[in-house]
Amino acid sequence: MTKDKRKLRAQVKSRFYYLFWGAATVSVFAGQLYVGSGYRQMSRSFNRIMDAIVVELVPPRHPMMIPPQADKDPIQYIND
Repeated sequence: MTKDKRKLRAQVKSRFYYLFWGAATVSVFAGQLYVGSGYRQMSRSFNRIMDAIVVELVPPRHPMMIPPQADKDPIQYIND
């Protein structure tokens, strides 16, 4: 009978155990909220920056090629 009582007593947790793990859970949850709100703010500012930038893609050309000139005649450009 004494063995059963000792085994039962080992399974009983003190209130500090529950306070510790409760505080740890609350602090992790609060940290997640803080990081999430910061990420959301960073994402909004990044989207504002990307909406303001205009990127023009130019196809690559060989360095020995004559660059195209819309306002000049190709034959005249070669003779310049």
